[in-house]
Amino acid sequence: MGVLAFLDGEPVGWCSIAPRESYAALERYRALPRLDGSRVWSVVCFFVDSRVRRQGVTLGLLRATVEYARSQGAAMIEGYPVEPGSRLYTYMGSPATFGKDGFQDVTPAGSARRIVRHVIR
Repeated sequence: MGVLAFLDGEPVGWCSIAPRESYAALERYRALPRLDGSRVWSVVCFFVDSRVRRQGVTLGLLRATVEYARSQGAAMIEGYPVEPGSRLYTYMGSPATFGKDGFQDVTPAGSARRIVRHVIR
């Protein structure tokens, strides 16, 4: 599943979100294990057209994604951001973007990958 961003009727961005269990590769990925038994939805990928980068599209997509998940009954959303400059950065989103939308860092001590969560009220 995903959320699209449009500019003047043209798609310029996309964000992938679904219940975590629907992402088989994520479920197998040892660097991002489940933290607990909570039912979470996962934000796993962003794409923003190069013509509109650095204009807030990623944050807009994330906010729309949270609203979409809420409308589908999600109670908690997880993201896996990486610092700018990482080879994964263009796909996973930055910690700052997630922080601007109220996501909290819940990364276990010693983990190589960051995990952030947003509880939907």
